[in-house]
Amino acid sequence: MKVSIITSCYNRVLTIRGAIESVLAQDFEDIEYIIVDGASKDGSVDVIEEYRDRVAVILSEPDHGMYEAINKGIRMATGDVIGLVHSDDFLYDRHVISDVVRNFERTGADFVYGDGIFVDAENTDKPVRNWVGGNYHKWKVRCGWLPLHPTCYIRREVMMREGLYDESYKIAADSDFLVRYLYEADLNVHYMKRKIIRMRMGGLSTDSKKRKQMWDEDVRMYRSHGFSPIPTKIMKMMWKVPQFVEAKFI
Repeated sequence: MKVSIITSCYNRVLTIRGAIESVLAQDFEDIEYIIVDGASKDGSVDVIEEYRDRVAVILSEPDHGMYEAINKGIRMATGDVIGLVHSDDFLYDRHVISDVVRNFERTGADFVYGDGIFVDAENTDKPVRNWVGGNYHKWKVRCGWLPLHPTCYIRREVMMREGLYDESYKIAADSDFLVRYLYEADLNVHYMKRKIIRMRMGGLSTDSKKRKQMWDEDVRMYRSHGFSPIPTKIMKMMWKVPQFVEAKFI
Protein backbone atom coordinates (compact mmCIF):
# COMPACT_ATOMS: atom_id res chain seq x y z
CA MET A 1 0.00 0.00 0.00
CA LYS A 2 1.28 3.41 -0.99
CA VAL A 3 0.45 6.46 1.15
CA SER A 4 0.42 10.02 -0.20
CA ILE A 5 0.93 12.74 2.41
CA ILE A 6 0.18 16.35 1.51
CA THR A 7 1.52 19.43 3.27
CA SER A 8 0.18 22.84 2.28
CA CYS A 9 2.28 25.82 3.28
CA TYR A 10 2.21 29.59 3.16
CA ASN A 11 4.76 31.71 5.05
CA ARG A 12 5.57 29.08 7.68
CA VAL A 13 9.34 29.31 7.76
CA LEU A 14 9.43 28.75 11.53
CA THR A 15 7.43 25.51 11.50
CA ILE A 16 7.61 23.87 8.07
CA ARG A 17 10.87 22.05 8.83
CA GLY A 18 9.29 20.19 11.74
CA ALA A 19 6.35 19.08 9.60
CA ILE A 20 8.65 17.84 6.83
CA GLU A 21 11.01 16.00 9.14
CA SER A 22 8.15 14.26 10.93
CA VAL A 23 7.05 12.78 7.60
CA LEU A 24 10.55 11.87 6.43
CA ALA A 25 11.26 10.17 9.77
CA GLN A 26 8.44 7.63 9.32
CA ASP A 27 9.46 3.97 9.39
CA PHE A 28 7.01 3.16 6.58
CA GLU A 29 8.87 3.28 3.27
CA ASP A 30 6.21 3.67 0.57
CA ILE A 31 5.29 7.31 1.19
CA GLU A 32 4.72 9.81 -1.61
CA TYR A 33 5.29 13.20 0.00
CA ILE A 34 3.76 16.23 -1.73
CA ILE A 35 4.35 19.81 -0.58
CA VAL A 36 2.20 22.58 -2.06
CA ASP A 37 3.39 26.07 -1.21
CA GLY A 38 1.40 29.21 -1.99
CA ALA A 39 4.40 31.23 -3.19
CA SER A 40 5.68 32.00 0.31
CA LYS A 41 7.73 35.16 0.77
CA ASP A 42 9.34 34.46 4.16
CA GLY A 43 11.95 31.84 3.30
CA SER A 44 9.68 28.80 3.57
CA VAL A 45 10.54 27.77 0.01
CA ASP A 46 14.25 27.81 0.82
CA VAL A 47 13.64 25.41 3.70
CA ILE A 48 11.45 23.15 1.56
CA GLU A 49 14.06 23.06 -1.22
CA GLU A 50 16.59 21.60 1.23
CA TYR A 51 14.54 18.39 1.11
CA ARG A 52 13.94 18.23 -2.65
CA ASP A 53 15.75 14.91 -3.10
CA ARG A 54 13.50 13.29 -0.47
CA VAL A 55 10.15 14.80 -1.46
CA ALA A 56 8.17 13.41 -4.40
CA VAL A 57 6.59 16.71 -5.50
CA ILE A 58 7.28 20.33 -4.57
CA LEU A 59 4.95 22.92 -6.07
CA SER A 60 5.20 26.61 -5.23
CA GLU A 61 2.78 28.99 -6.90
CA PRO A 62 0.11 31.52 -5.85
CA ASP A 63 -3.21 30.14 -4.68
CA HIS A 64 -6.39 31.30 -2.94
CA GLY A 65 -5.86 29.50 0.34
CA MET A 66 -5.11 26.25 2.09
CA TYR A 67 -7.96 24.22 0.63
CA GLU A 68 -7.05 25.06 -2.95
CA ALA A 69 -3.51 23.94 -2.14
CA ILE A 70 -4.75 20.69 -0.60
CA ASN A 71 -6.97 20.01 -3.61
CA LYS A 72 -3.97 20.51 -5.89
CA GLY A 73 -2.03 18.00 -3.83
CA ILE A 74 -4.84 15.43 -3.90
CA ARG A 75 -5.12 15.69 -7.67
CA MET A 76 -1.38 15.04 -8.01
CA ALA A 77 -1.36 12.15 -5.52
CA THR A 78 -0.95 8.59 -6.74
CA GLY A 79 -1.09 6.73 -3.43
CA ASP A 80 -3.73 4.22 -2.40
CA VAL A 81 -4.41 6.29 0.73
CA ILE A 82 -4.15 10.05 1.24
CA GLY A 83 -3.48 11.98 4.47
CA LEU A 84 -2.53 15.51 5.50
CA VAL A 85 0.21 17.01 7.66
CA HIS A 86 -0.27 20.77 7.94
CA SER A 87 2.78 23.04 7.98
CA ASP A 88 2.35 23.94 11.68
CA ASP A 89 1.97 20.33 12.78
CA PHE A 90 3.92 17.10 13.00
CA LEU A 91 3.17 13.40 13.13
CA TYR A 92 3.00 12.07 16.68
CA ASP A 93 5.82 9.52 16.30
CA ARG A 94 7.72 7.69 13.58
CA HIS A 95 5.37 4.69 13.55
CA VAL A 96 2.16 6.56 12.69
CA ILE A 97 1.94 5.70 8.99
CA SER A 98 2.89 2.05 9.55
CA ASP A 99 0.06 1.76 12.07
CA VAL A 100 -2.38 3.51 9.73
CA VAL A 101 -1.52 1.11 6.90
CA ARG A 102 -1.94 -1.92 9.17
CA ASN A 103 -5.40 -0.67 10.11
CA PHE A 104 -6.43 -0.30 6.49
CA GLU A 105 -5.13 -3.76 5.67
CA ARG A 106 -6.74 -5.39 8.71
CA THR A 107 -10.16 -3.72 8.44
CA GLY A 108 -10.56 -3.05 4.71
CA ALA A 109 -11.66 0.46 5.70
CA ASP A 110 -12.31 3.34 3.33
CA PHE A 111 -11.60 5.92 6.02
CA VAL A 112 -9.38 5.64 9.11
CA TYR A 113 -9.07 8.29 11.82
CA GLY A 114 -7.51 8.52 15.26
CA ASP A 115 -6.65 10.86 18.11
CA GLY A 116 -4.54 13.99 18.23
CA ILE A 117 -3.20 16.55 20.60
CA PHE A 118 -3.08 20.34 20.39
CA VAL A 119 0.09 21.80 21.88
CA ASP A 120 1.24 25.25 22.85
CA ALA A 121 2.55 27.12 19.80
CA GLU A 122 5.83 27.99 21.53
CA ASN A 123 6.28 24.96 23.79
CA THR A 124 5.25 21.93 21.76
CA ASP A 125 5.78 19.65 24.76
CA LYS A 126 2.91 21.40 26.56
CA PRO A 127 -0.51 19.86 25.75
CA VAL A 128 -3.49 22.23 25.53
CA ARG A 129 -6.23 20.00 24.09
CA ASN A 130 -6.41 16.22 24.01
CA TRP A 131 -8.65 15.26 21.09
CA VAL A 132 -9.90 11.68 21.50
CA GLY A 133 -11.84 10.78 18.38
CA GLY A 134 -13.88 7.92 19.85
CA ASN A 135 -15.97 5.41 17.95
CA TYR A 136 -17.79 6.47 14.80
CA HIS A 137 -21.57 6.73 14.57
CA LYS A 138 -23.57 8.77 12.07
CA TRP A 139 -25.80 10.12 14.85
CA LYS A 140 -22.73 11.72 16.42
CA VAL A 141 -22.02 13.64 13.21
CA ARG A 142 -25.63 14.86 13.24
CA CYS A 143 -24.96 16.09 16.80
CA GLY A 144 -21.87 18.12 15.84
CA TRP A 145 -19.15 15.51 16.42
CA LEU A 146 -16.31 15.25 13.90
CA PRO A 147 -12.91 13.58 14.11
CA LEU A 148 -9.79 15.73 14.14
CA HIS A 149 -9.23 16.49 10.47
CA PRO A 150 -5.45 15.77 10.20
CA THR A 151 -5.94 12.33 11.79
CA CYS A 152 -8.07 11.25 8.82
CA TYR A 153 -6.63 8.94 6.15
CA ILE A 154 -8.85 8.08 3.18
CA ARG A 155 -8.56 5.84 0.16
CA ARG A 156 -7.82 7.87 -2.95
CA GLU A 157 -10.53 6.12 -4.98
CA VAL A 158 -13.08 7.23 -2.38
CA MET A 159 -11.91 10.85 -2.58
CA MET A 160 -12.14 10.83 -6.37
CA ARG A 161 -15.69 9.51 -6.07
CA GLU A 162 -16.99 11.64 -3.19
CA GLY A 163 -15.30 14.92 -4.15
CA LEU A 164 -12.64 17.20 -2.74
CA TYR A 165 -12.75 20.32 -0.53
CA ASP A 166 -15.24 23.12 -1.22
CA GLU A 167 -12.97 26.11 -1.73
CA SER A 168 -15.79 28.60 -1.11
CA TYR A 169 -15.12 27.97 2.61
CA LYS A 170 -11.92 29.49 4.01
CA ILE A 171 -12.15 27.79 7.43
CA ALA A 172 -15.03 25.28 7.38
CA ALA A 173 -14.07 23.34 4.23
CA ASP A 174 -12.69 20.52 6.37
CA SER A 175 -15.92 20.28 8.40
CA ASP A 176 -17.99 20.30 5.21
CA PHE A 177 -15.73 17.60 3.77
CA LEU A 178 -16.08 15.41 6.87
CA VAL A 179 -19.87 15.79 7.03
CA ARG A 180 -20.11 14.72 3.39
CA TYR A 181 -17.91 11.68 3.95
CA LEU A 182 -19.08 10.61 7.40
CA TYR A 183 -22.79 11.46 7.25
CA GLU A 184 -23.91 11.58 3.64
CA ALA A 185 -21.67 8.88 2.14
CA ASP A 186 -21.85 5.18 3.03
CA LEU A 187 -18.25 4.36 3.89
CA ASN A 188 -16.45 1.71 5.92
CA VAL A 189 -15.05 3.96 8.67
CA HIS A 190 -12.62 2.75 11.34
CA TYR A 191 -11.40 4.46 14.51
CA MET A 192 -7.78 3.83 15.42
CA LYS A 193 -7.25 4.38 19.13
CA ARG A 194 -3.85 6.05 19.00
CA LYS A 195 -2.46 9.55 18.63
CA ILE A 196 -1.75 10.53 15.04
CA ILE A 197 -0.75 14.20 15.11
CA ARG A 198 0.52 17.07 17.25
CA MET A 199 -1.04 20.39 16.21
CA ARG A 200 0.10 23.83 17.29
CA MET A 201 -2.60 26.10 18.65
CA GLY A 202 -3.12 29.12 16.42
CA GLY A 203 -4.11 27.48 13.13
CA LEU A 204 -7.17 28.58 11.16
CA SER A 205 -9.62 26.70 13.37
CA THR A 206 -8.00 27.75 16.67
CA ASP A 207 -7.24 31.42 15.89
CA SER A 208 -9.40 33.57 18.18
CA LYS A 209 -9.39 36.41 15.62
CA LYS A 210 -11.23 34.22 13.13
CA ARG A 211 -13.94 32.86 15.44
CA LYS A 212 -16.69 35.05 13.94
CA GLN A 213 -15.86 33.86 10.44
CA MET A 214 -15.68 30.27 11.67
CA TRP A 215 -19.11 30.59 13.30
CA ASP A 216 -20.64 32.04 10.12
CA GLU A 217 -19.09 29.40 7.89
CA ASP A 218 -20.10 26.51 10.18
CA VAL A 219 -23.69 27.79 10.28
CA ARG A 220 -23.74 28.04 6.47
CA MET A 221 -22.17 24.61 6.16
CA TYR A 222 -24.62 22.86 8.50
CA ARG A 223 -27.57 24.58 6.84
CA SER A 224 -26.37 23.35 3.44
CA HIS A 225 -26.54 19.76 4.73
CA GLY A 226 -30.04 20.14 6.13
CA PHE A 227 -28.97 20.29 9.79
CA SER A 228 -30.39 22.77 12.30
CA PRO A 229 -27.36 25.07 11.99
CA ILE A 230 -27.10 26.94 15.28
CA PRO A 231 -27.97 24.00 17.61
CA THR A 232 -25.54 21.78 15.69
CA LYS A 233 -22.80 24.41 15.88
CA ILE A 234 -23.34 24.71 19.65
CA MET A 235 -23.19 20.91 20.03
CA LYS A 236 -19.98 20.90 17.98
CA MET A 237 -18.45 23.34 20.45
CA MET A 238 -19.61 21.25 23.42
CA TRP A 239 -17.78 18.17 22.13
CA LYS A 240 -14.54 20.14 22.60
CA VAL A 241 -14.96 21.00 26.29
CA PRO A 242 -13.59 17.69 27.67
CA GLN A 243 -10.52 18.04 25.45
CA PHE A 244 -9.22 21.02 27.44
CA VAL A 245 -9.92 19.29 30.75
CA GLU A 246 -8.25 16.03 29.77
CA ALA A 247 -5.16 17.86 28.49
CA LYS A 248 -4.38 19.00 32.01
CA PHE A 249 -3.84 15.37 33.04
CA ILE A 250 -1.46 14.36 30.24
